[in-house]
Amino acid sequence: MFTGCGTALVTPFHKDGSLDEETLRALVRRQIGAGVDFLVPCGTTGESPTLSASERRRVVEITLEEAKGKLPVLAGAGGYNTAEVVEAAKEVEAIGADGILSVTPYYNKPTQEGLYQHYKAIAAAVKIPIVVYSVWSRTGINVLPATLKRLAQIDNIIGVKEASGNIGQMGQVILKTPGDFLVLSGDDSMTLPLLALGGKGLISVASNEIPAEMAALVRAGLDGDFARARGLHYKYLPLMEVNFIESNPIPVKAAMGLMGLLEPVWRLPLTPPEPDHLEKIQEVLANVGIPVKPEAGQEQR
Repeated sequence: MFTGCGTALVTPFHKDGSLDEETLRALVRRQIGAGVDFLVPCGTTGESPTLSASERRRVVEITLEEAKGKLPVLAGAGGYNTAEVVEAAKEVEAIGADGILSVTPYYNKPTQEGLYQHYKAIAAAVKIPIVVYSVWSRTGINVLPATLKRLAQIDNIIGVKEASGNIGQMGQVILKTPGDFLVLSGDDSMTLPLLALGGKGLISVASNEIPAEMAALVRAGLDGDFARARGLHYKYLPLMEVNFIESNPIPVKAAMGLMGLLEPVWRLPLTPPEPDHLEKIQEVLANVGIPVKPEAGQEQR
């Protein structure tokens, strides 16, 4: 269900900071039309830490309404309080999500045994599939291959979004887990090597901007057409990299604002990109052939 290219959806806001439901619907429809394989609302790319519980529910509801069974929805439900995460997971299951993406607890830095027990508790509370999200650079904790091997033995823990940035670790995860355990890239720029190792797909930031192209890259890799996959990788690598010139999702939302897809608004503590970074984002969009609204750059300054 969650093989291929999934989009870690941004959450659009109005200028006053409120949830922009109309734009969210348009973004979801754009993703469906472009041929991505699944949708991931309320991840950290969606600024989930700044969304209220009711807003998180509404974002998932809207995504499900627009997907209408055309694409599976892997909804974010993570945090550092296991009891709260369990309740959030139950809620997204109740409203119809097809699966849960759950980031590792951050700040309190549990041991590997603590991570195992955390995910075991979530899995016991729901029936839908769970994908572990390991991104130590943002959470301070790494899910080791041995821990994922243990977690893979729990029926509804079906995969990992691997964003360690360590290709050796990714290979060890694939080696130690069953063949049907989904190892998905959490970094656009690491997708090609992970697919070559036997990974099953990507949860993408760049597909907010170029959904058809990122879906094509992943499909080419899964089909073994690495010449085509390499061509797409190298063409769009500058975009993948500039999306992290500042903390995600600052650059991707700035780029989408330049493209006319949304109002570029972030919730504190995130702020607009520095002027020189905005110029770089605009330059990269032009270089990879992505059209921008002529006045959009001035509007963001």
